[in-house]
Amino acid sequence: MVTLEDVKRHPVIDSCIRKGNEFLGVMGYTEHSYRHLNIVSKVSRYIIEELGYDKRDAELAAIAGYLHDIGNVISRNNHGISGANIVFPILIEMGMNPSEAAIVASAIANHEEQYGYPVSNVAAALIIADKSDVHRSRVRNTDFATFDIHDRVNYAAKSVAVNVDQQKRVISMRLEIDINICSVMEYFEIFLTRMILCRRAANHLGCDFELIVNDSKLI
Repeated sequence: MVTLEDVKRHPVIDSCIRKGNEFLGVMGYTEHSYRHLNIVSKVSRYIIEELGYDKRDAELAAIAGYLHDIGNVISRNNHGISGANIVFPILIEMGMNPSEAAIVASAIANHEEQYGYPVSNVAAALIIADKSDVHRSRVRNTDFATFDIHDRVNYAAKSVAVNVDQQKRVISMRLEIDINICSVMEYFEIFLTRMILCRRAANHLGCDFELIVNDSKLI
């Protein structure tokens, strides 16, 4: 069976990831390279494992997490759909079962808040993992005076953690932000639709979703 390590070693996948991140940098977007992908992969696997789902589902979630932004090599617009079209034939060529490849591709295609939907457990885990990665290390702009709201929100994030309580069936996202850089209202201005999608994803997994910012529960 195809594993995450197999995927990481694939030369076409690696080239697409590197060039996609490079192209986004030219456009002024935050980091979307190995750091982000490995974090999303790890958290996606963690969510599936902690909720007691099948180990193979956890591996597929980790693979989807690593591959979810590969479509940026084509365009930022609709990059989830582009990414699904890129990875499906590659995974089949690698020998992945077509049903598993379909699960990974559909998760990638549905991870963005503009059009995404938690169509499977893997997709739901990916959505939550991706939207949780808010951190100052992702900001590439070195001129604070020219930060846009996305730069400020990410730069203000000092720490973030996703926790799964299997017994209570609660998935929580705990965020610490520097309110001198970004207010809580600014965070909600650009992240409200993402948090709504996270709540929908948690519900698909049979869980409630909680957002805790600076020790205050907001959702």
